[in-house]
Amino acid sequence: VVQVDRTEIIRSCINPTFSKVFTLDFYFEEVQRLRYELYDISSSHNGTREADCLGAMECTLGQIVSQRKFSKALLKQGNTVGKSSITITAEELTGNNDYVELSFSARKLDDKDFFSKSDPFLEIYRVNDDNTQQLVHRTETVMNNLNPVWKTFKTSLNSLCSGDHERVLKCTVWDWDSNGKHDFIGEFQATFKEMRFAMDGKQVQWECINPKYKVKKKNYKNSGIVILNQCKIIKMHSFLDYIMGGCQIQFTVAIDFTASNGDPRNSCSLHYIHPYQPNEYLKALVAVGEICQDYDSDKMFPAFGFGARIPPDFKVSHDFAVNFNEDNPECAGIQGVVEAYQNCLPKIQLYGPTNIAPIIQKVAHFASEEMHTKEAMQYFILLILTDGVITDMADTREAIVQASHLPMSVIIVGVGNADFTDMEMLDGDDGILRSPKGEPVLRDIVQFVPFRNFKHASPAALAKSVLAEVPNQVVDYYNSKGIKPKCPSEFQSSRTFSR
Repeated sequence: VVQVDRTEIIRSCINPTFSKVFTLDFYFEEVQRLRYELYDISSSHNGTREADCLGAMECTLGQIVSQRKFSKALLKQGNTVGKSSITITAEELTGNNDYVELSFSARKLDDKDFFSKSDPFLEIYRVNDDNTQQLVHRTETVMNNLNPVWKTFKTSLNSLCSGDHERVLKCTVWDWDSNGKHDFIGEFQATFKEMRFAMDGKQVQWECINPKYKVKKKNYKNSGIVILNQCKIIKMHSFLDYIMGGCQIQFTVAIDFTASNGDPRNSCSLHYIHPYQPNEYLKALVAVGEICQDYDSDKMFPAFGFGARIPPDFKVSHDFAVNFNEDNPECAGIQGVVEAYQNCLPKIQLYGPTNIAPIIQKVAHFASEEMHTKEAMQYFILLILTDGVITDMADTREAIVQASHLPMSVIIVGVGNADFTDMEMLDGDDGILRSPKGEPVLRDIVQFVPFRNFKHASPAALAKSVLAEVPNQVVDYYNSKGIKPKCPSEFQSSRTFSR
């Protein structure tokens, strides 16, 4: 346990509101456990050693960000519930991933050319904390023109000013020369704070000054005026914007019950239920499910099986409910999925082939119903646990290409030691996956991980590898559809730019 920070002391108060803000790095793919301890400090001491502990609370960072305002009872020593509770409010400190669009022009620039007019271009530099300068943008050259209008350009707020609106920007205007020895026309300093005034159709202008002329020439005013005609902020929403705006992750599990797994009663089987330790299927399910459950408000998870003959008539099914309740395949919590899995194993006959297209299509059906609601604030993650080579590869590719248009991602964990070459192809990291007809995926939605790479690692390492791409997949989907996060208005206005 590492102490992150502590709040200020509030004297003589039984309903304190602390002003101290704790800044933490957030990782979706990790379970980040937090513990809050509240102390009553006597007036003569400020240390916690002599203080009385009024109670403590444990939760995960995921629980806090998914609810934005999280309240829980404080437990006293011996884990008894007292009367007091603690409320934590979360807010994302970014603002640096937004883009800004700037349109510059100039008038009456100094003429540097003998036979024609100057050929001006503009450079903008960010001045860093250590006084070094970083080029942010160089405009194109406008030939033979003392009143140039440069093309509108886009840059991230991060590269323009590191998210700090008052950071100095050094802007220089040059007269382009074909031999590369450009002539200096003048310079000025600006800040993004000043540039923002050009947001409502107003113009912002700066005098372009040549310091040498200023010293030498008596009546020197400037070497021209540089004008910002428009400044437009383009909001780039983050994963947390969507989660805090109420987006729910709907987590579905699909388990491979084909005969290649081996007879579950045999200890060599991948489905063997060991009395003391979970098999690979359970390890993978719990590692990934534990993280996803923090972002799912009802904590109910549909669980399906494929490749088995199922009671009562023992027909092969590729998308049966593991709890055998086709009308409601949901299990209560990850523990509910584990129990349904263990109960179902003795009742089914492992069979084949290994077809995963039906299960992808089943979840895609739920996702497409969600997509047709205007808000589409549910995003579906399908975790497929399988031991082997897929038999319906063409149908699977087709199903994934279709699903790439929907609010869903597919995670495949390969269990056992089979040849998973085909799986690597589904994961578009090495090239674009196409359907058999040649249609490319709209976005990369498949992540494949062989469990054997994590056999001796912690469950956290597996979850990290499997879930690291999910936040970007969620944001890509909503951005491609032009869906903005639902944000309560006070959340929007209280956004701060962290430095």
